Amino acid sequence: MRAFLATVVVLLGIAALGVYFSLFIVHQNEQVLVLEFGKPTRVIQQPGLHWKIPVVETVDYFDKRILDMDSQPQEVTASDQKRLVVDAFTRYRITDPLKFYQTVRDERMVRSRLGPIVESSLRRVLGASSFQELVRDKREDLMKRIAKLVNDEGKEFGLEVVDVRIKRADLPEQNSKSVYDRMRAERQREAAEFRAQGAAEANRIKATADREATVINAEATRKGEVLRGEGDAERNKIFAEAFNRDADFFAFYRSMQAYEAGMKAGDTRLLLSPDSEFFRYFNTPGGKPAPASGGAQTRQ
Repeated sequence: MRAFLATVVVLLGIAALGVYFSLFIVHQNEQVLVLEFGKPTRVIQQPGLHWKIPVVETVDYFDKRILDMDSQPQEVTASDQKRLVVDAFTRYRITDPLKFYQTVRDERMVRSRLGPIVESSLRRVLGASSFQELVRDKREDLMKRIAKLVNDEGKEFGLEVVDVRIKRADLPEQNSKSVYDRMRAERQREAAEFRAQGAAEANRIKATADREATVINAEATRKGEVLRGEGDAERNKIFAEAFNRDADFFAFYRSMQAYEAGMKAGDTRLLLSPDSEFFRYFNTPGGKPAPASGGAQTRQ
């Protein structure tokens, strides 16, 4: 009886070990290549619990996630003959574990197979582009073209290249200073042109304003002269009407104005004959003209 129980326990243990070594788990971020005596037989990409034949079959795990690969900085000559030091990285994922196993074998060997393709694609695309397109105008488009070239060749290894990114694109250290000096000179020249254009525009606006001010002043002067002339004409008209209405009073009024104008300054002296026409309103009633007499002399 004891021998029977021992046998059962041993058999159960062997069965448990057989089950243990026959089962394997595939996680959500994994894919598996099953090998029979080292020869690939099937690919498992569905997560879950799976079976294999112990000893006969083994499994290799491959990552399903997007992986990164850094490239070594390399020197590239652009189409305008500028030398650039380009540093890039590649993002890829394994889409065909069987082809990947047959060509690359494992993830550690990716750099040796995919790296030269990335470097060649960088030289091909950037060599046909200018420095300005790379650093400013078409950088995004250039990276897409590089990624497409790498992806087309990467399919041979069971890879899908998701993206190729240029982290840095600089001039070699010995060329940087001369290029920066030239760029600074160009910016200074552009700034000088903008300032000159601004000064020319300011002068044009000032000249226009001065011309308009001259026209306005001339028009105001003309209108002032017209109004002054109209006022003088109206004054003369009033004087004429007053003279026609009462000639004696008008003569008296004009004489009073002459007295005021002649004696306005306090130090004015007049040397006149007593019967001078100038004093006729002082000497004769009604301002009748006095008999003719000698001339008059005025001294300041």
